[in-house]
Amino acid sequence: MSIVKALTIAGSDSGGGAGIQADLKTFSAFRVFGMAVITAVTAQNSLGVQGVFNVPPEFVVRQIDSVLSDFGADAIKVGMLSTAPIIEAVAARLDAHRHGAVVLDPVMIAKSGDPLLEPAARAALMKSMLPLADLVTPNLPEAAALADMTVGDERAMIEAARRILVLGPRAVLVKGGHLQDSATDILWDGRDVTRFPAAKLDSPNTHGTGCTYSSAIAAGLARGRPLRDAIVEGKAYVTAAIREGFPAGRGVGALRHFVERW
Repeated sequence: MSIVKALTIAGSDSGGGAGIQADLKTFSAFRVFGMAVITAVTAQNSLGVQGVFNVPPEFVVRQIDSVLSDFGADAIKVGMLSTAPIIEAVAARLDAHRHGAVVLDPVMIAKSGDPLLEPAARAALMKSMLPLADLVTPNLPEAAALADMTVGDERAMIEAARRILVLGPRAVLVKGGHLQDSATDILWDGRDVTRFPAAKLDSPNTHGTGCTYSSAIAAGLARGRPLRDAIVEGKAYVTAAIREGFPAGRGVGALRHFVERW
C-alpha cells in the first residue's frame, strides 16, 4: 500500500493556528501523511508573537536529512525561514535529496506590515530558495517586496508574477486576499495567466490563512493533482476553513481545518 506523504519545513506556532500546526492539520484534512522540520519555535497566541527561537541551521539540516533519507516526500511546503543561514541550509539539503514538488510560502511580512526577514535573509530567500520552488505563493505585500513594485490590483498582480518568475520558480501564485473588493488570485507559469476568483469574506478568523492555503496546494500536488486543480481545491478548502472559523482566543480567530466539505 502506497502512502502519500508531505513534508512541511516551517516554524512552530504555539497557539496552533499557523505554522507547522496548521500545515499538519491541513495535510490530515487531505488524507496525506504529514511530516515536519521545525525551523523556529515561537511563543505565540491570537494576540501576537511574544518571542521567537530560531533552530540552529545544523539541526534543521539534521531534521531534513533524517526525514528525506527515510520517508521521502511526495511534496514539500516551505514556510517560515527567518535567517539567511537557515535559508541556505534548507536550500542545500533540498538540492541534495530527491523529493516531490516544492511549494514556497515566502513568509516575509507580518499582517501588521512589519518585516519578518532581515535584508540578508530576504536576499538569501530570493537567491537560494526561489529557484527550487515549483510554486511560490506570495500575498500582495510579499509580491510587492519580491517584485520591487507596488501591487494593489489585478494588473499589478500579473506584472509582479511575471517579475517574480524571472527569479527562478516554475510558477507564481499571487494571492489576492488583501484586495479591496475580492480575493482573486493570479497564477503565472510563464505561458498562461490564470485567475482564481473568489468573493472577499468578511471574517476576523484568518490566522494561518497563508500557511493553510500553501499546505493545501502541496497536499494536492502530493496526491498527483495538476497544479491548477490543486490550487482550485486548495482555495475551496481555505475558503471553507475561514467561513467556519472561530475565535480561539481574545485576538485574531482561527480557521476550522477539519471542515466536512469544501
